[in-house]
Amino acid sequence: MAIDNTTAITYTSATNLYLAFCKLHNLLIDPTLKTLGYYITFQSAHINPKSVESYLSGICNQLEPFYPQVRKNRLSPLVTRTLTGAKRYHGVPTNRKAPLSVADLIQVSNDLASSSTHDDLLFEAQLSSGFVGLLRLGEMTFPDKIGDRDYRKVTFRHSLQWLPHAFAFWLPSHKADIFFEGNCIIIKKAIGAPDPVPAMKKYVVSRDKFFPLHAELWLLANGSIPTRGWFIRRLRKYFASDVAGQSLRSGSATALAEAGAPPELIKGAGRWSSQAFERYIRKNPIILHALILARSYHYDISVR
Repeated sequence: MAIDNTTAITYTSATNLYLAFCKLHNLLIDPTLKTLGYYITFQSAHINPKSVESYLSGICNQLEPFYPQVRKNRLSPLVTRTLTGAKRYHGVPTNRKAPLSVADLIQVSNDLASSSTHDDLLFEAQLSSGFVGLLRLGEMTFPDKIGDRDYRKVTFRHSLQWLPHAFAFWLPSHKADIFFEGNCIIIKKAIGAPDPVPAMKKYVVSRDKFFPLHAELWLLANGSIPTRGWFIRRLRKYFASDVAGQSLRSGSATALAEAGAPPELIKGAGRWSSQAFERYIRKNPIILHALILARSYHYDISVR
């Protein structure tokens, strides 16, 4: 219960692979230094070593109650250097999804400008809100698998508030929020991007017309919460397969970095609990550094 249900499923799958490995090679289940090293070496010859690294997290989580030294062994020099060697020898470049750009948002906005179809209004509102608010796709949609759905993460209509040139709603929880404290998400126009406020207003008018008694904020024309698959299929109408749900956050993080936003602001706006957001900034870091310095210098001059 200490981890999300979807994470628990992934961890269980990783542990089952480890147990199958031990059985195949007649090894004890006890995750000693050598056993973990053998496991890394064997698995890395078949799958990406970066996946093996994530599997180790699941193994530690599942086996720690039975083998308290598993985390200590995982962080030992032998195991960490074995994993580093596997990455160097078997590693392949990470195939990340392409970030959405402001031009992409304008393309979709122009295409849907004259549409009054409810699902079109929903998609445009989610796309623009997700980009500006650095929302995860799972924070606006339901998982495709019914068993993975958690109603505690659903945003409700009554939390929506209209602000001057902006709007806000309450996000009950997100992936890094283990206490379900929630966050207030404020959406306003980004520089150069389509204004999300009119798109949201048109959607809410349609939503309240058809479903005045429903509690959820995001609703399809059939009254159900949109799923991840539905959103991805809508994306496919405009973009290639290299654009997916993470493209919203990666594109927004990149745009903020280009605008000279400090890393702390990007991390806070995206509700990241670690420095993982840095991998979403796709542009040349030297160019970004120059942009940030140029904006800071301009600000200093204007203040003086």
